[in-house]
Amino acid sequence: MKHFENQTNNLEATVNRVFMEKAEALKPVLIETKTAPVNLFDVKKDHEGNWYSEKEAPFSALREKVLLQHDTVYLDFGGHQVGYLTLRIAPVGCPADSPVHLRLRFGETLCEIMESPEEYHGWLSESWIQDEQIHVDAIPVAYHLPRRYAFRYCSIEVLNSTAKYQVQIEDVFCTQVTSADMKKVPALNCKDPQLRKIDAVGIHTLRDCMQSVFEDGPKRDRRLWLGDLRLQALANYATFKNYDLVRRCLYLFAGMTGADGRVSACQYVEPEYMLGDNVLYDYSLFFIACLYDYYQETHDDSFVRELWGVAWRQIELSLERLDSRSLVKDSDDWWCFLDWGDGLNKQAGAQAILIYTLRMAKVLAALVGTCEQKKIIVQAIQTTEKAAIDFLWDTNLGLFVSGAERQVSSVSQIWMVLARVMPDDQNRQLCERVLKKETGIPLVTPYMYHYFIEAMLQCHMKTQAVRLIKNYWGGMIRNGADTYWEIYDPQNPEFSPYGSPMVNSYCHAWSCTPTYFIRKYFQDGE
Repeated sequence: MKHFENQTNNLEATVNRVFMEKAEALKPVLIETKTAPVNLFDVKKDHEGNWYSEKEAPFSALREKVLLQHDTVYLDFGGHQVGYLTLRIAPVGCPADSPVHLRLRFGETLCEIMESPEEYHGWLSESWIQDEQIHVDAIPVAYHLPRRYAFRYCSIEVLNSTAKYQVQIEDVFCTQVTSADMKKVPALNCKDPQLRKIDAVGIHTLRDCMQSVFEDGPKRDRRLWLGDLRLQALANYATFKNYDLVRRCLYLFAGMTGADGRVSACQYVEPEYMLGDNVLYDYSLFFIACLYDYYQETHDDSFVRELWGVAWRQIELSLERLDSRSLVKDSDDWWCFLDWGDGLNKQAGAQAILIYTLRMAKVLAALVGTCEQKKIIVQAIQTTEKAAIDFLWDTNLGLFVSGAERQVSSVSQIWMVLARVMPDDQNRQLCERVLKKETGIPLVTPYMYHYFIEAMLQCHMKTQAVRLIKNYWGGMIRNGADTYWEIYDPQNPEFSPYGSPMVNSYCHAWSCTPTYFIRKYFQDGE
């Protein structure tokens, strides 16, 4: 049983032991699958400096290789893996008279195993790079690496042995782990081959992020983030239908909050349950969205009743940030996420998310809330919606603006559409202007592209939505993705907000939702 009150990040937490114990009781037993590499390969660079692989030999040829000091072999597992590696190592020639010293590098992409960690100068920790050196004292042996890795490619280099013996890798395999049961995924009724492929990659992405919780990324950050959870849960409802894992994650967020009752943006689950030190306005409100989505899927009003107090507290705290005009107060710190993007102002987007989630809260309050709570929610929707139109809508531009500088961004328009602040015809016009790139700062992440697709479908723009899914998520596949990436800029596939693509997550939870859209809106006959 995990401890619930160990806060090594110095945050004061309010712990609900009942919720935490229920979360612990729902911890899944992970499904294990043994997989082997499909082939050995060589790595080269094209004329633009990009790495690419050429098949060298089938994996069975590895047993025939005798590795000398400084020799390297490159293994392709044929698809994204999340799990634990085992090597069967043997000496060739004389018995091993000293330890063998190996270097192993793991990559979701080729650049991670080919570019030197010493050349990394990004602002995230270099320790996220999956680069290991091991000493194996006695061989032959089956050596089990203790860490869990997320990868498709693996390189094994012999750094040191002795002149008396060489090294042979007799076997390599990965024990994959996930809490997702592929047998529970319904068959897809869609004949479009591109959509079928996009759906399959989305399911693979979600599967590899479903561990003891819905992780945001199995390589990095390996945490439970509320924004990611909201999108993962939607995709899960269309595929694995693992309702226990959704409830577990919501119990964790409800069971450990800030001292004021605010839900944190993220939770740590290893080695102890710990409250994340990130507090984001939009993510806290998405606790309401997660609870609403869960109810719409399951009609489990008892669970809603159990967690309504936590959801209501997010409403109270969010309304405290309103100024005298009923506008969400802006600030220069990282108070709200919305999307990555240089200089993106968050005020209009935050205002819209407040309205968006208040509408969901109104439905939940009708089930389990008090008369006073229902009254407060209705009044808050009216005042915040009026403030958005009075102070953030620019009639001359025909667009919403944000912040003191009256910034125009695609994010602001999309969230205002989702909040249904304007009439349907104007909402459609806003979506059309985003498509035409007439709305300032563009979208950066698949996370925000999800909400753009949602906005277009809300505006009955089904043709445009499916075209964007094929162009955007299909573009990742055309660039070699077998799981969807955290960041994808079609004009610059190597873009990283962290200073280097070496620490980008190439299997990321918030990117998995094409499978949700395809299965809900684009199956044949729908």
